[in-house]
Amino acid sequence: MKSAAAMEFEKPATLRERVEDFLRDAIMQGHVAGGDRLRENELCLKLAVSRSTLREALRTLEAERLITIEPHRGPSVARMTEKDAREIYAVRALLEGLAAHEFARLASPAQVAALREQVRALQALRASDDRAQLLRAKRRFYDVLLAGSGNDLVREMLLGMLSRINLLRATSFARSERLVESLGEIDAICRAIESRDAAAAQRAAELHVRCAERAAMVVLQAVDARPAPKNTTPTRR
Repeated sequence: MKSAAAMEFEKPATLRERVEDFLRDAIMQGHVAGGDRLRENELCLKLAVSRSTLREALRTLEAERLITIEPHRGPSVARMTEKDAREIYAVRALLEGLAAHEFARLASPAQVAALREQVRALQALRASDDRAQLLRAKRRFYDVLLAGSGNDLVREMLLGMLSRINLLRATSFARSERLVESLGEIDAICRAIESRDAAAAQRAAELHVRCAERAAMVVLQAVDARPAPKNTTPTRR
């Protein structure tokens, strides 16, 4: 029998966290679009939660810059402009390039093997159309990469941008061919790391971000051409 110290304690999600996850997933999956209003009364009824719980969840998503809350108008899904996206991708390229460089230089053999395992897990989802599952798998790849990079500041900065990065990942994956391209780019990062070629790993990581940017821009430009958004309440699935 395991000792108490060795046992893992998994803290159950609070109701607020479950509401946050539901709304975050609705945004990532495209069930609500940038600019769509979120009606609090309808959400409280649909999710069977109090207004205070809903508002706590909304404040978290506002801090992540996934929604905006305006006086006399209420919450709405934040619009990701082309300028916003280009700025995020520029920072991502620098930070992820540095993380890949340092991982190739500093990671232990076990960490390199763990990174390859996450690449295999992503490859297994090649035929999947479940964007949420893909985003979780990619998050695990980056968890390993950032942990092995040895740079806590890079990790902290990227985690602070995580929700917006995931929103852009979901946007770029809206192009059907992007997933296959992305998997090839990630494999190139991993191969450079396995060869302990730090400079090549950095170039591969930066190229991956630039390719994701090009894919996302096509989708964002198409979204900007659509009619004005409507009042929307995400539905429970």
